[in-house]
Amino acid sequence: MSAEPRASADTEDREAVSARDLVQGYGTSTPVLDGVTFTAAVGELVALAGPNGSGKSTLLRTLLGLLPPRAGSVRLFGKPVDTLSRVDIARLAAFVPQGFATDFELTVRELVAMGRTPHLGRFRPARNEDRSAVADALRDTGLESLADRPFPELSGGERQRVVLARAFAQGSRLLVLDEPTASLDLAHAYRLMHLVRERVDAGGAAVVALHDLPLAARFADRLVLLSDGKVRADGPVEEVLTPAALRDVFGVEGAVLTDGDQIALSIHGPAKGSEDEQEERK
Repeated sequence: MSAEPRASADTEDREAVSARDLVQGYGTSTPVLDGVTFTAAVGELVALAGPNGSGKSTLLRTLLGLLPPRAGSVRLFGKPVDTLSRVDIARLAAFVPQGFATDFELTVRELVAMGRTPHLGRFRPARNEDRSAVADALRDTGLESLADRPFPELSGGERQRVVLARAFAQGSRLLVLDEPTASLDLAHAYRLMHLVRERVDAGGAAVVALHDLPLAARFADRLVLLSDGKVRADGPVEEVLTPAALRDVFGVEGAVLTDGDQIALSIHGPAKGSEDEQEERK
């Protein structure tokens, strides 16, 4: 078996995360990911979209080494992810999963401060830079007034903002976010994506799974569409988001409306021949 080629220094500088020919699944079932190749470069915000069950969450977890692939390889900033410790990975990438929960009675400030854990030794007290990172994250996510509230007392949207603040406080160059706007109102969803965009433009990178296609169109450099465990389209949003993609990937008929750099969708109904369309006929 030939050795995998080593990443050059230039590749390490450019690629925040890359995956090649990923196959992923659970048990002996049909693969959830089947031959997926994916990259996100430094300075790039990549939106990942697709119907439920298309493999988005599985791909994000595989990129971070939380799920070892059946086949294929993943690199973080040029380093094979399977050679990195969890602390090494956390210093490189911050992850916001869906449905975060904790059994601990932590305040908002305490939970956000957990984002600094990868940068602290065991039992090492927080430094001024750690406290500053936490304060900045609380301010950026609009949580300063809730900093001393117990996390379990918060609403769903407030909890989501806390988990995002923890990721921002972590200070990792790569943000990996799984449906981060799902529980947020329109104003907070827009503000969140604006904050992610700022971090990317400052030399970071982000991979964000989103159901909100207009929001993805507003902030993403590239849009990757997943369906049935395969990449169906990958490129600039205006090239990927087409009526054909809405029909073939999402099973709906619709129009894509553009106004300068703004993109809006007009959904007409289920695509002909789709399961939803057949259900409507019954």
